[in-house]
Amino acid sequence: MVCLVSPEERVPKDHPLRAIRRLADRALATMSKDFDAIYAEGGRRSVPPERLLKSSLLIALYSIRSERQFCEQLEYNLLFRWFLDMDMMEPAFDPTTFTKNRRRLMDADIAAVFFATIREQASALMSREHFSVDGTLLEAWASMKSFRPKEEDGGDSNGWADFRGHKRKNDTHESKTDPEARLYRKGRGHEARLCFAGHALVENRHGLLVDLRVSEANGFAERQTALEMVEGHLGRGATLGADRGYDTRGFVAGCRERGVTPHVTQHRHPRRRSAIDGRTTRHVGYRISQTIRMRIEQVFGWLKTVGGLRRTRFRGRRKTQFAAYLAGAAYNLLRVSRLRSCAA
Repeated sequence: MVCLVSPEERVPKDHPLRAIRRLADRALATMSKDFDAIYAEGGRRSVPPERLLKSSLLIALYSIRSERQFCEQLEYNLLFRWFLDMDMMEPAFDPTTFTKNRRRLMDADIAAVFFATIREQASALMSREHFSVDGTLLEAWASMKSFRPKEEDGGDSNGWADFRGHKRKNDTHESKTDPEARLYRKGRGHEARLCFAGHALVENRHGLLVDLRVSEANGFAERQTALEMVEGHLGRGATLGADRGYDTRGFVAGCRERGVTPHVTQHRHPRRRSAIDGRTTRHVGYRISQTIRMRIEQVFGWLKTVGGLRRTRFRGRRKTQFAAYLAGAAYNLLRVSRLRSCAA
């Protein structure tokens, strides 16, 4: 039986991916010069970078666990083919295409440019005065058995599967799978894990991502990275909501030096004095910031449960940052498309 079918005809007119596709195509169209600079005019035909970035969006939006599984689904999934502008006869590309082109895209910071372009499209929906910041832990792609002494020559000893009684620290040990991962725990009563630190800056009007960064997991990364994001995105007179982990003299002073009002949760412990006082907490805006800043947990929840950032698929902080920007772009695209559909 011969059947002529077009993916365009099979996708419902009100499908949510239609709005996301329009926004993504508009952003990618403005990045043509960036792609031309990293791809040669001649040589063997390559998979377009626009298609690779849109594939990464689908992987995040549909919680596909690997690029290999995505390429397998691309053989028969009409919705995915339509989103990537592929006809019915075109074969799916090989999963190694992602691997071979990732370094090229990373060297040109394409993921960061794509994330920034999506953010610019949503600028009309974003607040320019009120923001929130928070951090989370991203589990590294490395097992605890790989966390061994730095001076070890190598080899794979099953003896490290039982590390009871051994004292292990980041100063003396490192993961043989991912040396950039650090052993860290969220707090007392929590187990230590090999992980990276993730940091999100969100505007308070609609909870859209302004910035999303990955750093080394240590006791200072949250506040240091937050100040870097403040300096890059917040203007003078803006407010910044945060939890009590940011209630330190250094962070509060750093915000005020940049003309930003820190709306951080106060420490209530009798032995620890808060870095802010009634001059800040007496305002209604402080209480509003403390309420709305909880929206950032929804962002982390989506990125981890749907976007695939609960445990990174890659080794190294640089690749994890690349994946984080693409997942953040997918979140903003989904959020913007829903906000505009509600407004219409």
